[in-house]
Amino acid sequence: MILLTKLILAHLVGDFILQPQSWVEEKEEKKLKSLKLYFHIGIHILLMFLFVWDFSEWKLILSIAAIHFLVDALKLILQKKKTKRLLFFIDQLLHIIAIVVAYYIVSDESINANELITENNLLLLTCLLFLTIPVSIIMRTIFSKWNIEELTKDNESLEDAGKYIGILERILVFIFIITGHWEAVGFLITAKSVFRFGDLKESKHRKLTEYILIGTLISFGIAIITGLVYFVLI
Repeated sequence: MILLTKLILAHLVGDFILQPQSWVEEKEEKKLKSLKLYFHIGIHILLMFLFVWDFSEWKLILSIAAIHFLVDALKLILQKKKTKRLLFFIDQLLHIIAIVVAYYIVSDESINANELITENNLLLLTCLLFLTIPVSIIMRTIFSKWNIEELTKDNESLEDAGKYIGILERILVFIFIITGHWEAVGFLITAKSVFRFGDLKESKHRKLTEYILIGTLISFGIAIITGLVYFVLI
């Protein structure tokens, strides 16, 4: 397993720490004609050899490097302005999958699906998934009785920022609860209250204040109840 960790570490260093933004921009402009693309792959090869420090693994290292090149090349060819963000995450996911698959093919270790797909793991995944989009839809349905657009029309904010903030805070609350750190839940509520206090003070809008308070309490309440249900079921 230490070999897999070293390979992933080499990827993180090569893709994020030792890849200047100027290289990324040149690759996006010149695509496969960019020398920086090939320098980038060369750095990955050197890092893997350096971190692994075992030349008997050269087939594994070169295989990962070849797949890395193909994924990067395909990304550069397909990338458009609208798909840049999506392809970034797909690109990173494919790199990690390639490293893991190559490692298990070459090594004597095997993935035991029975150890991964357990009742507790499935329950944990279900709870985390529930706290994302499903709860967002539930909360939107609850607030549908009020004209939310009218309340927030004068408040500038990033598109869908509230939804993502809600998802992140619910997941954090859930993690804090199942790990037994209830004090962190209080800290998170306090931190959010501090950030929101300025907006509420400046708005002088009682309905907006009530909307934010209700939303916060429902969001935190659902996350807390989900955490407690998880405890009971396991």
